[in-house]
Amino acid sequence: MTSLKPSETPTSAKSIARAALARARRRTLALTECLTDEELTAQHSPLMSPLVWDLAHIGNQEELWLVRRAGGRPALRPDLDALYDAFRHPRANRPALPLLAPDPARDYVGEVRVRALEVLEGADFDPDGDPLLAEGFVFGMLAQHEQQHDETMLATHQLRAGPAVLDAPEPPAAPPDAAGLPGEVLVAAGPFEMGTDTDGWALDNERPAHVVEVPAYWLDTVPVTNAAYLEFIADGGYDRDDCWAPEGRRHRDEAGLRAPLFWWREGDTWLRRRFGRTEPVPLDEPVVHVCWYEADAYARWAGRRLPSEAEWEKAARHDPAEGRSRRYPWGDAAPTPEHANLGQRHLRPAPAGAYPAGAAPSGARQLLGDVWEWTASDFTAYPGFAAFPYREYSEVFFGPGHKVLRGGAFGVDEVVARGTFRNWDLPIRRQIFAGFRTARDAAPGEAG
Repeated sequence: MTSLKPSETPTSAKSIARAALARARRRTLALTECLTDEELTAQHSPLMSPLVWDLAHIGNQEELWLVRRAGGRPALRPDLDALYDAFRHPRANRPALPLLAPDPARDYVGEVRVRALEVLEGADFDPDGDPLLAEGFVFGMLAQHEQQHDETMLATHQLRAGPAVLDAPEPPAAPPDAAGLPGEVLVAAGPFEMGTDTDGWALDNERPAHVVEVPAYWLDTVPVTNAAYLEFIADGGYDRDDCWAPEGRRHRDEAGLRAPLFWWREGDTWLRRRFGRTEPVPLDEPVVHVCWYEADAYARWAGRRLPSEAEWEKAARHDPAEGRSRRYPWGDAAPTPEHANLGQRHLRPAPAGAYPAGAAPSGARQLLGDVWEWTASDFTAYPGFAAFPYREYSEVFFGPGHKVLRGGAFGVDEVVARGTFRNWDLPIRRQIFAGFRTARDAAPGEAG
């Protein structure tokens, strides 16, 4: 649970914040302690930082925001601020920086956490007080920041060569009714409330809540599967220029796109590499590691399109029976393992049709967890947007250069996974855990 309610006491609110911070730190340590110092300091891909940079950056951000800003305490290591400024140093350049070695980095983040928890104990979460502290926002922001870097580090693990070092149980099988699910669900025309004004830990780009009118449309019940994507490949989808927008064709040709990242073919068998393991591509899983251009090309090939961000959120949150937007597809209760594939409990998407308890009122499943879902929308501000607490979190990325992803993948923690959360990335990105589902306009007769 991450949303703080007015009825909660300050003690319980602080317990929620403390638990979110602790959960993030356990994951950070698990992702770094399984590797040698050499692997922590190596750059496994120019797309990513050395893992030891992420580790110390997590500590530096916590020092800046929780120790100094929220606590008003003196700086521990002001000399690290420029070194771990993500905007000052592109990822490809970070290995050349005088980074903290793994043990000093661990000592630093541990020392920062001790002081951050001291600040938490004395913090005032008054919703009418300091906006940074209201409802524990800054502590939730930093828990989300760490979990987002944990997901980035998980992507680095996927990119690294060498034997597997991560392990997790398999996700649950699809339930018996999965094979009989309709291919698409109808979402009726009408207004719904998009975004939020009430979630205490929602970030600036999720605000403010506003009413959006959405025409009727059909949406895939589940994300597009590997089996369906293989049909696109077999039909020459990567060679059919009519399926690709001009900029997509250019990127396809320049990057040599022929299949999702980490896939290759041996004879008649498609294989993939997953966290150091080689395995046949599982046909019933949602496809992952495709860029926006590939998702768009598939949708065109299928005679469909990618959903807009508003269409995705309406299908995930709108409850027509109650006339309101839910926090999650299944309601307002916090996620459980029965609702969604979250939190790195598993190291792969669950089969399509899994998690019936997590279905939305629209009937769509797996809208949270499993894979991030590309949408057709550019990342832009909502009407009335106000940057908080700094422009660089969202505002500097607004515009046509970044596409919105929704829903969260199997490596996303519950502190991030909510129906209003907005992710964004460049349309060429494939190392992220992104898939998609498709949509189409409803014909007048279909819309009822």
